[in-house]
Amino acid sequence: MRLFFALWPPAKTAHALAQWARQLQGAPTAEENIHLTLAFLGEAEPGPAHNAARRVQARRQALPIEAARYVKRNRMVWVGPAALPPALADLVHQLHKSLRDAAFVLEERPFAAHVTLLRKAPPPSALPPLTPLDWPVNEFLLVRSRTSPRGSTYEPLERYSLA
Repeated sequence: MRLFFALWPPAKTAHALAQWARQLQGAPTAEENIHLTLAFLGEAEPGPAHNAARRVQARRQALPIEAARYVKRNRMVWVGPAALPPALADLVHQLHKSLRDAAFVLEERPFAAHVTLLRKAPPPSALPPLTPLDWPVNEFLLVRSRTSPRGSTYEPLERYSLA
């Protein structure tokens, strides 16, 4: 299975982000697929990933969505926190450590908290103003990804509550 760990926004937050993205050109992320990836595992068995995630002891938090960026090299638009919040950094650190201890190979580049909202986007003259949002984070998910000619579909396999 193709697996990843992610934060999933409440429906109201996903809707607000999708509405904001509709002001721009490009291929939008489907509203139900809006998420923030914590760790991408690729092809993996869910059992060891589940066991690694169960060892994470992070706390609940509010993820601020306050910055928007266009990445010319990838032709994408993303939103996220202006700086990595300490509580999110702790969650990511614990999850990555637990996954590496379980022999998962993760990307070596530093974690960048971002939510991709558009791909194949032409350079905008300017990004529209982004009304800051707080995304309550009470859990993280283990998700199965399936791709088809119609795009990606995501199936939550497990949810892990935060203290």
